[in-house]
Amino acid sequence: MQKKKILVIHTGGTISMSEDASTGAVKPTENNPLTQKTNELLTIADIVIEEPFHLPSPHITPLEMYELKKIIDKYIALNEISGVVITHGTDTLEETAYFLHLTIETSMPIVVTGAMRSSNEIGADGLYNLISSIRVASCEDAKNKGVLVVLNDEIHTAENVTKTHTSNVSTFQSPQYGPIGIVTKRGVFFHHLPTVNEYYSISGISKRVALIKAHAGMDSTLLWAIRDLEFHGVVIEALGQGNLPPATVDGIKSLIEKNIPIVIVSRCFNGIAQDVYGYEGGGKQLKDLGVIFSNGLNGQKARLKLLIGLESTQNIMDIEKIFQV
Repeated sequence: MQKKKILVIHTGGTISMSEDASTGAVKPTENNPLTQKTNELLTIADIVIEEPFHLPSPHITPLEMYELKKIIDKYIALNEISGVVITHGTDTLEETAYFLHLTIETSMPIVVTGAMRSSNEIGADGLYNLISSIRVASCEDAKNKGVLVVLNDEIHTAENVTKTHTSNVSTFQSPQYGPIGIVTKRGVFFHHLPTVNEYYSISGISKRVALIKAHAGMDSTLLWAIRDLEFHGVVIEALGQGNLPPATVDGIKSLIEKNIPIVIVSRCFNGIAQDVYGYEGGGKQLKDLGVIFSNGLNGQKARLKLLIGLESTQNIMDIEKIFQV
């Protein structure tokens, strides 16, 4: 069987770092150790390597995510590759994966992976995760499933996966849903299918969207600041099913009066925010005021979805429809 040609994009992160033996600090190396191990991967697929930047994932912004989108779009247009693998730091990996999931239109497998241990630590998981990801990106069954995240022998969707532990190698989980497939020594197996694929056309990144978390005793101070700083939108990780303390209602009204969209998610990592409660600050009141309820996304992904939505439309009604998907 002819080997697939896979585009591998290295962006940095722990997967490309080394631990300093004298201090124990993990930091970037001058040369990415993964690029030096390409020969070990040539038996799996023909590899094309791009390395547009070399950044720890806390340094990644939507601008870098957009740069990755452009690189992938370029290769898709050339029609010379069968799949894409991106190596990435784990702190913001789920955000980059979801951004690309929403902004790239292709049936081709796109896989994002990383590592929890640097390249020279005992039990380093980077090369193994990269090999698994190339196998998934080369797999016919991985087509038409959107962007996937592969670590620790599991295949997750970009929409549902999240980092759940600060240091454990099995940190990436999909709460409430679980992985959609597994990687074994014998093959790649899918046991669930995503029900919806989304795509939004954007031509740049220029909007500013804030993300804040609700807490007991919260008032409108942060909401007024977001209004005065002229953010284009805000996502609030609300309490329970989508409720806020009553002292935030004036701030909510002031943002809506300025046509600044507000998206509500729950700070709980299971369940969906819904407009159930009718008291002051309850979800029903917020919905009646014009707040948008997200369909099960976490805060960081809802922020990206609102950012992308604002890049593609200025119509609040269209923004609301985006969050009903």
